[in-house]
Amino acid sequence: MNIGFVGVGRMGANMARRLKDRGYHLTTVFDANRATATSLAQELGCAASPTLGDVSAGADVIFTIVTDDAAMREIFGGADNLLTNAQGKLFINCATVSPAVHVEIEGLAERAGAASLEACMASSITQAREGSLYLMCGGREENFRRAEPILKELSTSLRYIGKAGEAAKVKALVNMVMNINTAGLAEGLGLGEALGLDLTMLREVFSQTGAASRVLQTDGEDMQNRDHACFFSGAHAAKDSGIALQLARDIGLDLPLARATKEQFDRMVAEGLGELDKSGVAELTFKGRHKHSGDHV
Repeated sequence: MNIGFVGVGRMGANMARRLKDRGYHLTTVFDANRATATSLAQELGCAASPTLGDVSAGADVIFTIVTDDAAMREIFGGADNLLTNAQGKLFINCATVSPAVHVEIEGLAERAGAASLEACMASSITQAREGSLYLMCGGREENFRRAEPILKELSTSLRYIGKAGEAAKVKALVNMVMNINTAGLAEGLGLGEALGLDLTMLREVFSQTGAASRVLQTDGEDMQNRDHACFFSGAHAAKDSGIALQLARDIGLDLPLARATKEQFDRMVAEGLGELDKSGVAELTFKGRHKHSGDHV
């Protein structure tokens, strides 16, 4: 089985490395940043395809890990697209995009004689490299069964959610709640520091009480130490919160906490902090850390 990758940033590159380690035949990679694709291709011993059509021609299964709705529509519907030479191919789409886009891509793929599956990731870079991703899949069940052996090499938790778009809905809600927790933790630690509390002690108390959360484990110390090396950027947090809010708007539901959280991550982006890890939202809530931080409180 020949495997290709489209989008070989931090997540895509590490997924490709994992599959190479597990004995899969990687034939081709593609990235909008040509240098990134060329470097990874040299490392893995495969081709850096010059066009998306070449990716589909050279692979039976193609993973896509791109940034947003527009990028997904471009790789499947642009002048150069993956549906050239797509007959019989399986596309496994891992990006966090709107559920409607996954439904749209499934239709485009089927009209081209291909198959698609959404494989939404609730994990980060380390898990991609280790093969311990949490994957939620949506699409036709026969496509999930076809992809299942490969996906098991990438994950320790693999769930089939339902038809196209359903896994993307779950992923949007996962990230919405995660982002709310992250912004809330930043405010709690920021207020704690402003009150003169020891933050190491405060994090320990949080971990033993109702303030405990997964983001306390992953982001709390980083917020305290201002270590915002990027695993999941503030810009992506803003984008993903927006997906959930649009789902809520579509059914007439008001989500004030999600809305306020998106505003905070949008503010990160507007103030030039969007490429920091999501933990960087603490730069907006700790007194004296940033030009528009909590000094005015």
